[in-house]
Order: sequence, then structure tokens, then C-alpha cells
Amino acid sequence: MPISGQLYERAASAPPIPRGLPLVIALTGFTDAGSAVSQIVDYLRDDLDPTPVAVFANDVLLDYRARRPIVSFEEDHLTDYRPPRLELSFAHDSLGQPFLALTGYEPDFAWDGFSAAVLELAELYAVSTVTWVHAIPMPVPHTRPIGTTVSGTRNDLTAAHSVWKPHTQVPSTAGHLLEYRFAASGALVAGFVLLIPHYLADTEYPAAALAALDSIAVATGLVFSGDDLRDENRDYLEKVGEQVAGSDELSQMVHGLEERYDSYMAGSTQATAMVHTGDLPSADELAAELERFLASHPGDEDKRGV
Repeated sequence: MPISGQLYERAASAPPIPRGLPLVIALTGFTDAGSAVSQIVDYLRDDLDPTPVAVFANDVLLDYRARRPIVSFEEDHLTDYRPPRLELSFAHDSLGQPFLALTGYEPDFAWDGFSAAVLELAELYAVSTVTWVHAIPMPVPHTRPIGTTVSGTRNDLTAAHSVWKPHTQVPSTAGHLLEYRFAASGALVAGFVLLIPHYLADTEYPAAALAALDSIAVATGLVFSGDDLRDENRDYLEKVGEQVAGSDELSQMVHGLEERYDSYMAGSTQATAMVHTGDLPSADELAAELERFLASHPGDEDKRGV
């Protein structure tokens, strides 16, 4: 039974949507290592200028006290109120190819209703494929391509790009539930988990966003320029270079991560890690960034990602 009236409203200004488009999903929430997903949301919204198709109801899905809206204050009055947005939009890639994008916050409430509503919209527009991305911290070196774990129903993508295939139980996200529901419906769905160096997990790491765009591209055939992200990544690495401390101890630790990564990739998998187009730092630059990161985050071993 349709539930769209409770959870979302169709945008009155939405243009006619062609059937059979790919659906891309990027939801910020429980974990977003390297701010990969939040950067993707900003890229899709700011660079591609999408048109809203369906806007989800914050009053039903959002815990305002956990994620408070932003207000602007100027001297003696309020000038703006910006609540979080969760919406399905119609967009075009860098070559003008159309697609649908579900972007915004991960719902705090009504996951079953939300997933049913998304599947309802996907059926309405007869989406061809569903692709979603998120990112977790892993003990991997910054000097190697960003690896992914690929799940879903597209075995070709899993075989080609899933470098780590664990048997485990993890706290779920709304994206996991969407993938599970889409797979049960027989849809072509792929979920990419980006494996981000744990020492950069709390930074806004442009290479993570570039790897996310690469993942979406290989799954959909869409093309994203990402020029601003590449520029940001170069600036990021220049700042890392400025902070080189010349620590032999940290360099040795990074070298150990590299050896373990290379050994695993050589002997345990035939998959290919996502090769982002950003520049890679040297081991010395990485050690300096790691030293800076650890110095700025003392005693937060128990910190939970949000």
C-alpha cells in the first residue's frame, strides 16, 4: 500500500522523468570516514544543480535534537533557517547523462516506511540500477589505492572491485536496509564500502570522495569531472607536506601497513582497488599527517562515529 503521503511530497516543479535511469544513493549518518559521503552530497547538489523530485518529511524522519537545524544571526535578528534536506532529485552528470539521486541525512525514524517509500519511487520511475556508497575506517596505508567492499546483486562488480569480503555482523545503516530490500525485490543493486585509512577518518579527505565517484562511475557508466575535488586533494597534500615531522617511528609504522596491504592484495584477492585520480603522498608526508592527527585527537579511542 502506498505510504508516500506520510513520508514525502512530490515536487510540483519537477520535470518529466525518463524511465530506466540509474539511482545513486548517498546518505550521511552512522559512519562517514574521510567525510566521503558528505562530500559526495555536496558535489551532487552544488556542482550538478539537480532538480528536486520528491522531498522527504523532516518532521517524520528527523531527530532535531540530534541534528539541529542551522540558523543565521545578524546583530539583533535571525536571517535564515536551514533544516537538513533528504530528497530524491533529477540530475545530469558531466556529459549530460541523466540519473536520479537520493541524497541527504540518514533517517532517524521510520526506516521500514522510508525504505518502502524509496522502493515505491524506484518502481514508479523503473530505475535501471541502484548504487550506494559509504565509508569506514580501516588500518590501511594512505599510500595505496582506496579499497572497497562491494555487496549486492551485481556479481560482476563484486568480483572486480571487492578487495575485502568479511564474514561479520555490523551495526546497520539505512543504506544497508535499502540494499537488502532492493535485493529482495530482484533489483540490480550494489553497495560500495570505502576502506579509508583510520588515521584520516576524522578529516575531510578529498581522495575519499574521488574514490566514491569512481565507485559510482564503474557501477552506472556516469561520468563526473571532480576537478574541484582534485584541486582540494592537491591542497590537502600540500598541507600534509608542510607538517612533515621526520618521525622514523611513524614512517616505520606506515611502512608496516604498506607491507601488510601489499601482501594481502597479492595473495588474497583478484579484485582491483579503486584508483582515485588524486596525488599520493610519500611515506614521510603520511607519517607527519598521522602524527598531527594523533596529537589533535588524544584519548578518543572510544569515540563513536556519527
